Amino acid sequence: MNDFSAVILADGDFPTHQIPLGILHQAQRLICCDGALLTLFKHQPQEIERLRAEGKLFGVGDGDSLPAGLKAQYADIFHAVSEQEDNDLTKATRFAIGLIKASTKENGEKQQPRLAYLGATGKREDHTLGNIALMMRYLRDFAILPEMYTDYGWFTPANGNMVFSTFMRQQMSIFNFSCTKLESTGLRWQSYAYKEWWQGTLNECTGSEVSFRADGDYMVYRTYDAK
Repeated sequence: MNDFSAVILADGDFPTHQIPLGILHQAQRLICCDGALLTLFKHQPQEIERLRAEGKLFGVGDGDSLPAGLKAQYADIFHAVSEQEDNDLTKATRFAIGLIKASTKENGEKQQPRLAYLGATGKREDHTLGNIALMMRYLRDFAILPEMYTDYGWFTPANGNMVFSTFMRQQMSIFNFSCTKLESTGLRWQSYAYKEWWQGTLNECTGSEVSFRADGDYMVYRTYDAK
């Protein structure tokens, strides 16, 4: 789970589970969305200095959520983006893509970027829903492979036929965005082209993989633990 081109930390609930924390600690590049820089400073002061010293830490946003003193202290790594068309998560994503492209130009790597999103749920529910939905936009429009990790599981946007690694009694939810066909193998209850988001929730994996035959966009959520 840790082979990510960049990790983006939003200013929702700071992760406590070992999986998202492991992703944070092993980040090749950690981009904090505005106020998340302060949150990281509060929760992991040693980590923030290590990542900064290694040139792996960045802050992105309009800066309105940061105290003036902290903004001055981290002026060397904070990149102000004043436009209001996109939220801070998208600003951070665009910045991450720019870093990855610059690195790719230098070393010649051409793999599709994988980005992990942490701290993007919790606090305001409208922000949570918006951030989850943005994963689909990033997959479709930004040519990256995004995944959002919480303290309970992770969201993966998908398009068309896909195979997901699973384990017995792992819990899975499927959210249909644009499929008229959404068939599955490896679930306790067969999936279909759900009309409502709640219809695909609380399913269960029956083995080591789940495969989908689909003709559009959908989102898969998997838990870390079996039920």
